[in-house]
Amino acid sequence: MKKFAEKTISSQEIYSGKVVHLQVDDVILPNGKQAKREIINHPGAVAIIPITKDNKIVMVEQYRKPLEKSLLEIPAGKLEPGEVPETTAIRELEEETGYTTNELSLVTSFYTSPGFANELIYIYITDQLERVDEPAEGDDDEFIEIVEVTLDEAKQYVEEERIHDSKTNYAILYLHALGMN
Repeated sequence: MKKFAEKTISSQEIYSGKVVHLQVDDVILPNGKQAKREIINHPGAVAIIPITKDNKIVMVEQYRKPLEKSLLEIPAGKLEPGEVPETTAIRELEEETGYTTNELSLVTSFYTSPGFANELIYIYITDQLERVDEPAEGDDDEFIEIVEVTLDEAKQYVEEERIHDSKTNYAILYLHALGMN
């Protein structure tokens, strides 16, 4: 849908990094006036809702520098160039939790911050987890701890803001709607 479309008249890349690229676009608005748009280009990401045989959610605790605190989150990671989301999901699940699966179901996808970024995240779920004897190594700059929680514990962590990111909050709401106990 192109309602209220803005026409780009120029675009300048300001920064190109490992995870994001920042550009500033000059646009013509629907009313004919000009404006600047700061845009973060992101390759996309995948998150997994892993459920153990005893009905616990496998999460990772990780320090998030932009927030200056640690959060509990469902496992996630960015898409590599040319990689299909299912492949990313299985890779990230193994790297971050030591589990793998042969059964993934796509729950949804959504834009994380469409006002300034084009990141699209895919959310998968699996309750068919298997431990990996020798899991693939994660990123060198990633320090995480695996935490398995019940849905009730997860809801409490939302209230305490230990869980405080959109993908994990979505996962908790989804599991609640499914009637998980």
